[in-house]
Amino acid sequence: MGKDVIIACDFPSGAQTLEFLDRFQGRKPFVKIGMELFYAEGPAIVRQIKERGHRIFLDLKLHDIPNTVKKAMAVLSNLDVDICNLHAAGAAEMMRAALEGLTRPDGTRPLLIAVTQLTSTNQETLENELLIREQMEQVVLSYAENAKKAGLDGVVCSPLEAERVHSVCGAEFLTVTPGVRFADGEKGDQKRVMTPAQAKAIGSDYIVVGRPITAAPDPVAAYERCCAEFIG
Repeated sequence: MGKDVIIACDFPSGAQTLEFLDRFQGRKPFVKIGMELFYAEGPAIVRQIKERGHRIFLDLKLHDIPNTVKKAMAVLSNLDVDICNLHAAGAAEMMRAALEGLTRPDGTRPLLIAVTQLTSTNQETLENELLIREQMEQVVLSYAENAKKAGLDGVVCSPLEAERVHSVCGAEFLTVTPGVRFADGEKGDQKRVMTPAQAKAIGSDYIVVGRPITAAPDPVAAYERCCAEFIG
């Protein structure tokens, strides 16, 4: 399993997304399809991008009662994506049900990872709005341990927690880290961030990068820079 950069294709339409991907001229970057694009275009855009040869992280963050999540994952398993996710806050029974639903009759399935805490959430929000009094790192590590015990393949966490997640859950337990920004770039609404080079140094397996690439004057050059800093 090698490190890779996942481009967050957070566009409002399929046409804009495909136009963006056309810029890469033969390269097939790993892409994330999130709620904005999926809700706009539905499963068809997932199939279209997959047919073009891209690996896909389908970022829908399922969080509901176990039976609902199980049935939803069974539907998503037919899209042949590479990674799906859910919220670890749904707890172990929901995560186990998701795995059951995602697993196809032949035993294959996409990787399943759990969102720990959003990178837009900081300690103040954690305590004052979510009423969680533990330190952020401890909360993330606890969620990661629960996900591993439930049989999941990894977690979504900020780069600040990736190293500790590996130390607690093992090197093979995936860390997928958003909140990555270039040193000379804007943070936007992200609060817990690192550069690609820093994310590499602390052991992130995949970094998810959106606006620093998609909003760049030259997205292909920005992607190449990100790969150079993170993969080497």
